[in-house]
Amino acid sequence: MKPYVVGIDIGGTNTVFGIVDARGNVIASNSIKTGKHADVNDYIAELKDALNSLIEAHDAKDKIAGIGVGAPNANYFTGMIEDAPNLPWKGKVPLAHLLHEAFGVPVAITNDANAAAIGEMTYGVARGMKDFIMITLGTGVGSGIVVNGQLVYGHDGFAGELGHVIVKPSNGRMCGCGRTGCLEAYCSATGVARTAREFLEIRTEPSKLRDFPIEEITSKDVYDAAMSGDKLAKDVFQYTGDIMGRAFADFIAFSSPEAIVLFGGLARSGELLMKPIKESLDRNILPIFKGKTKLLLSELKESDAAVLGASALGWEARQTPSPSSAQPVL
Repeated sequence: MKPYVVGIDIGGTNTVFGIVDARGNVIASNSIKTGKHADVNDYIAELKDALNSLIEAHDAKDKIAGIGVGAPNANYFTGMIEDAPNLPWKGKVPLAHLLHEAFGVPVAITNDANAAAIGEMTYGVARGMKDFIMITLGTGVGSGIVVNGQLVYGHDGFAGELGHVIVKPSNGRMCGCGRTGCLEAYCSATGVARTAREFLEIRTEPSKLRDFPIEEITSKDVYDAAMSGDKLAKDVFQYTGDIMGRAFADFIAFSSPEAIVLFGGLARSGELLMKPIKESLDRNILPIFKGKTKLLLSELKESDAAVLGASALGWEARQTPSPSSAQPVL
């Protein structure tokens, strides 16, 4: 058995890739700029050179069992990235096919939040769980839904966009997806900063956040102010957690998960966010589900999490018998 897989996380700014062993140790990693090449073939050529250099430097040539990829709008069924708004390549990009041609090993792809869920189930706090929901709290809100040990992909490969459920049906904020009132517009790191700006405009009390140019405020600024006791900043987290808890109550009614696992920079806000989430969840959950779903923080190291999640998909690619079986391996 070949001892390694490769995990590739394609983000709007950077593509991070690494070699991972069966125990979930990232042997080595590196990155390239995602948007450097308008032609995806040029991007693949640079990625091939950089990854091959990493493989050769760590004596992993001919030891790679498969490649797993997490990317925006990546379709597990087709092996394509489809109309990703933050990537330079438009339309449908046959990414799995291109990577298979470049490296000659099985390739499986999925969206980045699904990859995080697979990583958590393989290496993290969700080990042994068959039913859980992964929520990634970063620039946006992503999700991966696991039911009976399997990721929920739906009939087209795109199921599980819980960041785009409508939580404010009237006069909601514009979301990056083009709709209004999405969870992502309120409960992402970007959403927290937007809430802070709104509070500063409609409220009059003193706040450390007034020391910043209002359009430059980040979620980290809000966190730092809240940790120093700033009431307005603490209220931002209260507001965010209340919305998130209500949404989680609906998610639990859908799949009755053993746990909801939170990952990402915003999840590290600790009780500032977790306390209002739990309080809101308890107020809004159906009685038959009360107290049954754990709210957990990811155990994956943030710097390695994206690569680990994608790499776990690489083992799945290795186990698929052949491309002709209508599986997403090319």
